[in-house]
This record gives sequence, structure tokens and C-alpha cells, in this order.
Amino acid sequence: MSLTIKLQHVVNNTHVNPTTATAIKKTRSATKFHSKPIYHTNPLSPLALTRRKMQSLPTSSRNPPMVVKSSLIDPDGGSLVDLAVPEGKRAERIAAAERMPKVKLTRIDLEWVHVIGEGWASPLKGFMREDEYLQSLHFNCLRMKDGSLVNMSLPIVLGVDDRVKEEIGGSENVALVGPGGDLVAILTSIEIFKHNKEERIARTWGTTAPGLPYVDEAIAQAGNWLVGGDLEVINPIKYNDGLDNYRLSPKQLRAEFDKREADAVFAFQLRNPVHNGHALLMNDTRKRLLDMGFKNPILLLHPLGGFTKADDVPLDVRMEQHSKVLEDGILDPETTIVAIFPSPMLYAGPTEVQWHAKARLNAGANFYIVGRDPAGMAHPSEKRDLYDPDHGKKVLSMAPGLEKLNILPFRVAAYDTVAKKMAFFEPSRAKDFLFISGTKMRTYARTGENPPDGFMCPGGWQVLVKYYESLQAEDSPKKQTVNA
Repeated sequence: MSLTIKLQHVVNNTHVNPTTATAIKKTRSATKFHSKPIYHTNPLSPLALTRRKMQSLPTSSRNPPMVVKSSLIDPDGGSLVDLAVPEGKRAERIAAAERMPKVKLTRIDLEWVHVIGEGWASPLKGFMREDEYLQSLHFNCLRMKDGSLVNMSLPIVLGVDDRVKEEIGGSENVALVGPGGDLVAILTSIEIFKHNKEERIARTWGTTAPGLPYVDEAIAQAGNWLVGGDLEVINPIKYNDGLDNYRLSPKQLRAEFDKREADAVFAFQLRNPVHNGHALLMNDTRKRLLDMGFKNPILLLHPLGGFTKADDVPLDVRMEQHSKVLEDGILDPETTIVAIFPSPMLYAGPTEVQWHAKARLNAGANFYIVGRDPAGMAHPSEKRDLYDPDHGKKVLSMAPGLEKLNILPFRVAAYDTVAKKMAFFEPSRAKDFLFISGTKMRTYARTGENPPDGFMCPGGWQVLVKYYESLQAEDSPKKQTVNA
């Protein structure tokens, strides 16, 4: 699991015309998240932050000294990409799109349009053409015109099949339509090239074993061709699930950091509910930053909001659980921003954790906390982890293009059976500690068994219990029908 420390929730008040916004209806029945701010704060007036030289992290016998690069961080490429068509030109581009060949997007394709369009992948300005794809696939980075490198560890591509390729023909531009048939974007100056799926899978995941969730969902059924080009997003991507106000773009997050006069931003990436071990890590990191001399470090609590595998806890349930963590005071609402990261999850371990870090850099986070086995998963066909649990943090410390981001490997937290709370693991009394994985946590909630006291705040735990009870209630009529 990748632990990246992130920012506090801010309501996005940008008005979107519901008739033009891309709507994605959720069909799954689950605990409903109430669309309201997790907490309320008085807005601060925007203030330009002055850069100052940051102090070095305190040294210890365990960790070598780290020189912190800057108190704020520039996006990759020097400027943040924003590919939304200006409102004044929208009608013109819609009319032009009507005359173009159409490419229908899957749900995951749409999530990537969202990611690219808002600048999370800056300086990328569209789905990758072949030269960008090969650099990303083989080097995990892109070379800029000035010779510098930016990290780009995941290929962000759009697959099409033979029929669509034939329909595109010699057209230089295509219109992208959502799963419901609504116009989403335009891809211009396109290039079509071969989609070697086996090579892509092997180099991204390090295996071609069957059962990789993202491969099964997004690649196995994709076409044998990839189409790249420059992206123009016609309508803002909206999901109409009660959570759109939490989907803050990098531009909005950076503006909020300025308003809050943040002199350090530390990001926490997660796809699981927050337990007290997570909170211990986040609170300890803030204390470390204060000890370094920072006056107002801000936490970006940034749950991943795109595709996740079937047994992960759904986004709306996680957001409700996160709200309880703040309500119960486990995290300080005044110094935390909760927002949703729109990327899909690939479960690609050390390769993917570079993407998670790079995207948060573009959003303005200059500290990234990485934990054990970030973006990892169990091997799909063998009883072992797919990746070495220590490789993620080692790769991040060496990754080309991420030199300006401050990587903070965190200490391991586990349940202290003596103190009856989550605490930092002490090897000298290892027998006193209990490690509760995300899988084990979900098993507790699914079976109705309570975790040890102090593992998670009571309000947050009840959200999970109610979610799994709702699943059991749904399954019961189905079983009765089968038995009948």
C-alpha cells in the first residue's frame, strides 16, 4: 500500500451545466456518502508564498541526512497543463467534433481523459503518441526539448480495434465520446500505432501472469491499435455521485495551498480506509516538519478515485469513513485537505508508485511518504507478494525526473498488543506487535469480527461494518433464488 500524505478537503464551487457535464451513473448499492464538507474552516485570502531555503531533515542512526530542495514545487515541464476548451470556444469545437470520426471511451479511458485534461500528467498534453509511449514503457520518463527528463512511468494510451481504425481512416482528428455516448473531448493531430499488449503488460507489471486486475479490465479487451494526439476536453468530467466537490484539480489544490499559506505539503496516497496506524504516520510526519522549522505544513489526504479491483472498499464508503476519522479528531481538520485523485489503480508496484508521486508533485505536494509495498498486490496465481515490499521506496529514491520531490520512507506501524494501540514497530519486542493487513481488515468487517481496540476510530469502523452488512443483505435473496 502506498502511503502518500495529502491535503485537506475543499469544496469545489465551480458551476457546471448538468446538461453538458459528463455523467457516470453508479449502479452498485453501497453505503451512501453525504455530499457535504467534511469540516468547515474560514477561507484564507490568497497569498503568494515566498520561497525560502528549507532546512535539512534531522539525522538519525537509521536514516541518512536528507537535503530538502524547496518549500514549494514547480509542476513537471514548468507549467501546469489545463486542456479544457474555454467556454467561449466550446460551441465551435462541439460543431467541429460532429464532423469527426468517433471513438467511444470505456470508463477507464474516461478516467484517463480526466487525469490528462487537468494536468496530473503534466507536461503530457494528450494520449501518448508512439515516441512518448516507447519512452514511458522502456525508460519510465520523457525527455523534454531542453534535454531534461520528467518522470512518466505509466503509458497513458487509448486503444482502438480494427473497425474503429478503419473508420478513422486518414482523418487527422477524432471525437471522443463517453460510455453513454455524450461528447467528451477531441483528439487532434492523431497518430495510430501498433498495440503490443504482451510487451506493455510485461514491462509495466513485470509479469504476464493471468489475473492482473487492470489488465483484465482495460487491456485484454482493448483493441490492437493505439491512437495518440493532443487532447481538448469539451465538457468537464463529472460523475454525479455526490463526490464531485472533492475532485479538486491540481490547479485548485495549488490555489488552496496558497490560501492556507502552506509552507510544506505532504501527500498521503491510499486506496483503503484510514486506520490509526495511517493516522500515526501522518501526524508524525507533520511533527517532523514542524521540528524542521516549517510553520504550517498541510496534509493532503488523497484517496484514489478511479478503477480499483473488485474486493477493494468502494470510493463512496471510503470517503464516508475518512469523514469519521476527521470528525473523531484522529486527524486535525484544520491542517488536512481531503480530495479525490481521479486516476485508475493499476497495482503495478514500483512502476506505479512513481506515477502516484509524480501526479502529487504536479498538484503541489513537495513531500511524498512511501510505505511498504506501495501499489502492490498479491501474486495473482502464487501465494506470495507480486513485488518486493521494499522496492517501491528504493525505486522512488532513485527515479529519474523525481529528484525535486522529497521522498520520505515512513517507519512501520503495527498494533501494539501491550499498549493496545497502533504504534511504531520495535524489533526488540516483535512478539508484542500484530500486523493487520488491508485484506485482514476487510475480513474483520465482512465477518462481523471487531478489530483490536485502538486499531481504528469507532465511527470509521462502523461505516465499514454497515457496508459489508449491506453486501450480505444483497447476496441473501440471490442465494435463496438459486436454491429455489
